[in-house]
Amino acid sequence: MTWFGFGFNAFGQIHVCEPVSTDDDTTNRVKVITPFEFKCHVDGSCCRKIRGLRASWSRSATLHANGVCLAGFNAASGICGTGCTDATVGESFLILAFPNRIESWDLDNEKKTPVWSMEVKTPSESAGTPPNLPLVPDGYIAIKPPFYRPLSPHLKATRLALGAEHCILLSASGSVYTWGLGSHGQLGHGVLSSEEQPRVVEALWGMTMSWVATGGWHTVCISDGGDLYVWGWNESGQLGLPSRAARRAQQHQKSQKEADTPEGEKDEEVFISIQAFPALLDVTPSCEIKTVGCGSRHTAAVTSTGDLYTWGWGQYGQLGYETSCSDEPRRVEFFSEQRMRVVEVTCGAWNTFAAVVKEEVTAS
Repeated sequence: MTWFGFGFNAFGQIHVCEPVSTDDDTTNRVKVITPFEFKCHVDGSCCRKIRGLRASWSRSATLHANGVCLAGFNAASGICGTGCTDATVGESFLILAFPNRIESWDLDNEKKTPVWSMEVKTPSESAGTPPNLPLVPDGYIAIKPPFYRPLSPHLKATRLALGAEHCILLSASGSVYTWGLGSHGQLGHGVLSSEEQPRVVEALWGMTMSWVATGGWHTVCISDGGDLYVWGWNESGQLGLPSRAARRAQQHQKSQKEADTPEGEKDEEVFISIQAFPALLDVTPSCEIKTVGCGSRHTAAVTSTGDLYTWGWGQYGQLGYETSCSDEPRRVEFFSEQRMRVVEVTCGAWNTFAAVVKEEVTAS
């Protein structure tokens, strides 16, 4: 399995060491549109067997057999995390999960010791293997202090995603809970008020969900049947719903089309800035959605056929094609052209990383 990255690369978090075009300028290093094969380096040797990848605005962290490798801003911190099983990375802290403990490392601190740690039950002591970060037994780990935050055991959480100011939780029964700031409709309760405690998303009641993800101020989930539901802020089209900013970007790309469009047509258009209830998004009618990731204001979904679709804000190339933003899911053609199947996707705030496998060519 090979990882590719594209989007914001001002700090080298996609590991592009040479210009991505014939022009050797700063723009080419900051903005990566064509997916670029991601490589991490530990002790000077290239490691391609990446077990997982996590990303923030300025950094990426790869999990492999030797531990964790950081790329991006202030990456030369000497942290390897030998023996860790999972990790999350933010702008100030790196969280490492070990079989018997959780550690938080201050990325701005030159000391090679964690600033916080917590013992956790080992798999043999708890009911099976603990869920992956940010979940831990009886709670979850935030990317900033206080790191440990308790959760009611009655929720039976199997997955949790953290937005800029809100959380979404998936329970063992397939129910979805949200809490935190709700000013952009990101909680899905039909109002813009906040919730201090996890509250079930009633609009999804009776439907079994299998995956949840969240961006800065928008939220998505996948049903057992492969349907994608979206809600929250849609300023840049990150929900795949009609967006004024995305429409203006499309008109700009079509060479003054706005000037040629009758005023009556503009008045008839309806744009959605905030979607406070979950909405079903038809990404592609021919296949199901298998997994999804969210950046600050963009979304990336993998289909059952191994295609990657992206939409939302794309100023730095994080959609994998040239546009400032799009409110329509569009396939990233690079992977199909290279005969690659996308199997996993994760997003930083302004970039996207996709894990792919090479398609086998069958003899005709």
